[in-house]
Amino acid sequence: MTTRKGRAKASISHDDATTAELRKDPKLAAAYLREILEGSEGQQVMLIALRRLAQAYGIAKVAKAAGVERESLYRALSGKGNPRLSTLVAVVKAIGLKLTVEAA
Repeated sequence: MTTRKGRAKASISHDDATTAELRKDPKLAAAYLREILEGSEGQQVMLIALRRLAQAYGIAKVAKAAGVERESLYRALSGKGNPRLSTLVAVVKAIGLKLTVEAA
């Protein structure tokens, strides 16, 4: 895509744009995760959503704040990951959110 003056217009991928939006808007990040948790997509989708949020906030920074190794965090938040509840709570806290439970 070009602008009027013929220069190429900078573009970013959908994933990068989503990551930037999640990083700058904590309410959007909370709504994003809430939507995933309330859906019926399953554990794999939830872990991938948490991974995207961790990447938005900086995976190394989140891993350090959560008290886990960066590589371990990548594995735990993969589609095939099986993290402990304590890891999930620590990651959610590290990205500035909290898990809550409500009556259905």
